[in-house]
Amino acid sequence: MATFHFELVSPERVLFSGSVDSVVVPASEGDMTVLAGHAPAMSTLKPGVVTVAEGKGNSRRLFVRGGFVDINDSGLTILAEHAIPLEDLKPEMIANDIKNAMDDVADARTVDARIAAQSRLDGLKQLQSALVN
Repeated sequence: MATFHFELVSPERVLFSGSVDSVVVPASEGDMTVLAGHAPAMSTLKPGVVTVAEGKGNSRRLFVRGGFVDINDSGLTILAEHAIPLEDLKPEMIANDIKNAMDDVADARTVDARIAAQSRLDGLKQLQSALVN
């Protein structure tokens, strides 16, 4: 199978940079699988799991929230607002964060604060769901 260059970058660090067989991306228009020779495209990310197939049965799964996807002749680049390998997540920490986010939604005094708190809660629930699947 033909390979291509993939890079996943968050504000904190480069989480992945290398040659891959395929990458499944949670684009805002829906999940898309990127293979070598994919047509150029750009999209925003929705909260979800990026699945990276490195070849020989090796794969990595990373949760992303917010950011952009750029597919061009050089390969695939994801610039994520937040990204973390699934193996680094602890279910009890996520459950506690969800409880706190629910409290934030209930305590929000303005529409903008409620929307921001609800968005954070929705992202955390997506993250919790990704851990289960």
